[in-house]
Amino acid sequence: MAAARHLRSGLPLLRAHLASSESAAVAQVSRGFASQAAKPTGKEIKALFGGTGNYASALFLTAAKSNALDKVESEIKAIVEASKKSPLFSQFIKDLSVPKATRVKAIAEIFADAGFSDVTKNFLAVLADNGRLKYIERIAERFVDLTMEHKGEMKVVVRTVISLTKEEEKELKETLQDILGENKTILVEQKIDYSIMGGLVIEFGQKVLDISIRNRAKQMEAFLRQPLDF
Repeated sequence: MAAARHLRSGLPLLRAHLASSESAAVAQVSRGFASQAAKPTGKEIKALFGGTGNYASALFLTAAKSNALDKVESEIKAIVEASKKSPLFSQFIKDLSVPKATRVKAIAEIFADAGFSDVTKNFLAVLADNGRLKYIERIAERFVDLTMEHKGEMKVVVRTVISLTKEEEKELKETLQDILGENKTILVEQKIDYSIMGGLVIEFGQKVLDISIRNRAKQMEAFLRQPLDF
């Protein structure tokens, strides 16, 4: 029940934290690959900042136009998993000493044999040509962020020293649902983190609510180090 008490004590903080946050601005998508991409009908799509954000946005818009979001998402995730499991493949995508033409040709052949969609194959060819294959994992993460937003999903990572009970997870979901709106599907991922010493750390999007014992101990230490004023 300790986790439940921490959760309940942190809910007002979570509400205030969310109420004060601002939505991310829209960035311009990368040119070239996304030049012919269009927004899916009825959906306002938020592009992302930065190099990896531009690539992720371009892939999302092109996949959406081709009605291939689910397939492309599955393929991109498969590539990331392959890079994690195969040291040889991981080295290949990160080694910029490999000539550009060799990189592009190898990528085209590998993923044509794997039966990947044209959207994914063309996108990987662009990354290979631009020397950006080494950023595929981060691009994939940001692409998944866009697909989840498109589907009205919100991933929430909860770090605790012990797993939340079903009742505690339900309470957290209900609170987030109330704040974010009924049109959001809350997906909770629990992670065990003994370093926080107790309490909770809740992360989603760019937001972090830290109501862990470790954080409270740091705050207390900072308070005790302040000079006394008699």
